[in-house]
Amino acid sequence: MLPWAFDLAGRIDHHTVDSALLRGNPLGDPSQRPLWVYVPPGYDNDHVRHYPVVYVIQGYGGHLTMWANRTPFRQPYPELVDAMFARGDAPPAIVVYVDAWTSLGGSQFLDSPGTGRYHSYLCDEIVPWVDAHYRTIAHRNQRAITGKSSGGYGAMITPMLRPDLFGALATHAGDALFEVCYQFEFRSLTRTLRDHYNGSIDQFLTDFRSRIVGTKPANINLISMYGYAAAYSADEDGTVHLPFDTNGAIKPDIWQRWLQWDPVRMAAHPTFAEALASMQAIWIDAGTSDEWYLDLGATAFHQAVTATGLPADRVHFELFDAGHKAIEYRYPLALAWLCERMTSPSGG
Repeated sequence: MLPWAFDLAGRIDHHTVDSALLRGNPLGDPSQRPLWVYVPPGYDNDHVRHYPVVYVIQGYGGHLTMWANRTPFRQPYPELVDAMFARGDAPPAIVVYVDAWTSLGGSQFLDSPGTGRYHSYLCDEIVPWVDAHYRTIAHRNQRAITGKSSGGYGAMITPMLRPDLFGALATHAGDALFEVCYQFEFRSLTRTLRDHYNGSIDQFLTDFRSRIVGTKPANINLISMYGYAAAYSADEDGTVHLPFDTNGAIKPDIWQRWLQWDPVRMAAHPTFAEALASMQAIWIDAGTSDEWYLDLGATAFHQAVTATGLPADRVHFELFDAGHKAIEYRYPLALAWLCERMTSPSGG
């Protein structure tokens, strides 16, 4: 595997979108956001054909240009996608790489007074922008969303919230079954706050913003937990509440605010169950040794999807031998599967 980038058979267009919905966001993060749009081989030769679209969103801490990161002996995901289409392994599609980064590391792709209107930004600004500038099939049955970890979370909840826009999804080790994937960390993070910050999250934030990230214990885990709280349990004035107290005990009222955003629990709600039951395709996978136990969340979400009555031939569920990291080779498998179903006669 050569370590250098190679010429794509398709192309990636680099854009900047000025989001009206992100202007004046609570964290003061930029409203101008990069957007990458991949068009498959042949797009420029046939000016009549329209294509399904797959939106790709990132995990916590991810930002758009990280898709170009290279590691030894492996290719970045955009190159894997291009090679897949160039080989003819899947029906061609437009692939859109969306940036929803915040200065806390992420947004969970929700509208929140703690972070900003990232769900609306995706659904009401980015999707219409892409449809206006590219030859898309602008129909929910030919529009999918996919992601890993927090991106997998966003891929689960976005079609439940907006089934008018998205008719297919793929989630790789997405955040789900919150009492399993989040709660086990409350104890260690409580100790970190106690031992280094006098139990104060405000002291941690001041320290975190004053130095190089990663130079103290549990930096990333603690800022991630605070970021989740900013998405799930922020008051209208932007005040963020952690779901545990200074002893690590659950705060029931705050924790309930988190649980209402758990994809497994959302799927049991009649409105969201109806949305899932209408999907053209749902791909769910995770590694069996995932460090955040997201294989258990994937299993629970699969069970919830099955309970909606969605036909089994529209669902792919798989646990594979891996942890949470370095699973980018799974993404093209899901992408090909989604593209096949979005272009089949039943996908109309």
